[in-house]
Amino acid sequence: MERQTWSNKLTYILTVAGATIGFGCTWRFPYLVGENGGGAYVFVFCVAMIALGIPMILVENVIGRRALRNSVDAFGVPKLNGEKISQKWKIVGIMGLIGAFGILAYYMVLGGWVLTYIINIINGNFNLSAPITDPKFTENFYNANIENNPLWIGIYTFIFVSINWYILKKGIIDGIEKFVKFLMPALFLCFIAVIVTNLTLPSATAGVGFYLSIDFAKITPKLLIDVLGQVFFALSLGFGVMITLSSFLDKEENLIQTATLTAVINTIIAVLAGFMIFPALFSVGLEPTKGTRLVFESLPIAFSYMPFGNLIGVVFLSILLIAALTTSLTIYQVLINYVEEKFNLTTIKSTNIVLLAIFVLGNIPCILSSNILGDMQILSRSIFDAFDFVSANIFFVLTALMCSLYVGWVLGDDAVHELTNGGKQGAGLAKIWLVYVRFVLPLIIAVVFVYGIFG
Repeated sequence: MERQTWSNKLTYILTVAGATIGFGCTWRFPYLVGENGGGAYVFVFCVAMIALGIPMILVENVIGRRALRNSVDAFGVPKLNGEKISQKWKIVGIMGLIGAFGILAYYMVLGGWVLTYIINIINGNFNLSAPITDPKFTENFYNANIENNPLWIGIYTFIFVSINWYILKKGIIDGIEKFVKFLMPALFLCFIAVIVTNLTLPSATAGVGFYLSIDFAKITPKLLIDVLGQVFFALSLGFGVMITLSSFLDKEENLIQTATLTAVINTIIAVLAGFMIFPALFSVGLEPTKGTRLVFESLPIAFSYMPFGNLIGVVFLSILLIAALTTSLTIYQVLINYVEEKFNLTTIKSTNIVLLAIFVLGNIPCILSSNILGDMQILSRSIFDAFDFVSANIFFVLTALMCSLYVGWVLGDDAVHELTNGGKQGAGLAKIWLVYVRFVLPLIIAVVFVYGIFG
């Protein structure tokens, strides 16, 4: 069967942008900014997207489009001169699959959390129409409805998984492409609506000042490593997403251009996410230091002081949900594409197998990790946190490291040929990139890995 290709460059870029604009931008990026002193983190993040993000996107794009296969078999395609490549390199693709499974195990549960808040605001159980004067209100709601309500979190997680299933069963073109063309503009419009509202709040300038003022004294080794880790998370690097999506890309497309646009769009959206959050927090005198609970505990208090607080809360949470959906679809697709091609199954059968397996073996344990399975520890962490740690700090980073070594030292000139479509235009830049991938990129990734494990 002939492999499908994206309808056009725009739909591919929108899909890739959707893959990279998930909780990484809307949930993880803001709380890391809060923990690392504001503008200094934002500045380093923007630099890192150029130094690490674009070169690494190109690494995975070259692997995917060169092979036109799933993210495992992409590592076994012979070179242009007929030289065979060791099939042992497929282990890198398998590591990416394990990482994809790990992130979906807890990522879908986060979607269930967001749905929990949306439904409870709508039905009046979590009222943001009047100022919340007791900070314990949001903390108590989180503990009661997220930490200790496995039945309803399970139901809402199942609903979120079902939404993904409905789109994924239609395939990558009739499903993901069609829906992303609608979801991404909707996401952007919601972003703008909340940002405009928040920038008009009293004392919003204090939040903007915190967010954009650069204090170079705050650029510490920890900040640098946090930023580099965030680039991997934000761009969906190291778990086969870029390899899978680019394997459906037309051979005539300019990979350098699409990689640059991907990084730029992701950076813009991540920076915009900060304008949704920090002006709102500072307008009511809240500190941006709540960590992972920032979005779920601190922000609702800020929304409660705004006119139409319930509406703003629902719109903001809908942004999180849409962003999570555009990302989860593409991560699922990595596993579905592998099962479909490896076992010669239909799209719908592959989708059913993958989503059911992850729900039973990943989502349910994560839902129960803070209550029924609360005493179970893996690597001195809860099941939820262990999935996050192992996938983000081990499999993502190791897979990215091996991908860069594979492209730099195994593919070599074949990678340059793929990047330039076999022509001379851009050949000089492509050769510089290859040297960077061989010598610099692995070193950066290795430092991120060591710090993630031992830091």
